[in-house]
Amino acid sequence: MKPDYEKLFKPFIDECADETGKIALKYFRTELSIDEKQDASPVTEADRTIEKVLRGMINKKFPAHGIIGEEWGKENETAEFVWVLDPIDGTKAFLTGKPLFGTIIGLLHNGVPAVGCVDQAFTKERWFGVAGEKATHNGKPIKVAKPRNLAASRLYAGLPDKFWGEGFDSFLDLCRAAKYRQYNCDCYAFGLVGMGCADLVVESGLQLYDVAGVVPIVTGGGGFCSDWNLSPIDITFKGEMLAASSRELAAEAVAILKQK
Repeated sequence: MKPDYEKLFKPFIDECADETGKIALKYFRTELSIDEKQDASPVTEADRTIEKVLRGMINKKFPAHGIIGEEWGKENETAEFVWVLDPIDGTKAFLTGKPLFGTIIGLLHNGVPAVGCVDQAFTKERWFGVAGEKATHNGKPIKVAKPRNLAASRLYAGLPDKFWGEGFDSFLDLCRAAKYRQYNCDCYAFGLVGMGCADLVVESGLQLYDVAGVVPIVTGGGGFCSDWNLSPIDITFKGEMLAASSRELAAEAVAILKQK
């Protein structure tokens, strides 16, 4: 029998997001010390502090659960339940004062995204989702947009430099095929798809902690998430992702991305 994910985990996730939101606001639009990781991506004290707080809360409440986090690595990652944390998704937005960052709290059950939350403390927005069942924005139910084909779609994509290489021309073709396109909205874009304000997100070069918490929001709103082979997202995720209002729209995008 499948657990009642919302009953079991939503109150705790809300508690976590309340705490991490206070930390994010403490640091947002202040003079931050910025370090660079080995991949040249930036990290701040806000990232590190938020993840430490989340790990402490999870270990206290669910000591048998595993954790995968962007800043502090993995622990007990083969557990039945594994929390996947991105303390500040959109660190570049955060450190330049743009309110499109968010804290992502995801929960895998047997390696598959089951529950997710995106919290944007500055705009006071919180998305919560149970994969394939329901999603909310500030407590109100949301759903994806009515079906659109690619030519009528509203696309969000990662920065073009994430797509450099052999497939770059296909990426440009996809962007041109959409009716409207915007770039680099981080986790906020997935929330917009879940609530019907956008139709499609295309990303490359992501990590599990970027996506585990957004899949339940999109699919909980009736949408579709996959890799570029239209295969489900799970703990083996390799970096390429689509989130769409329908599987058909995702398939249209894949047909262009995979063209030779």
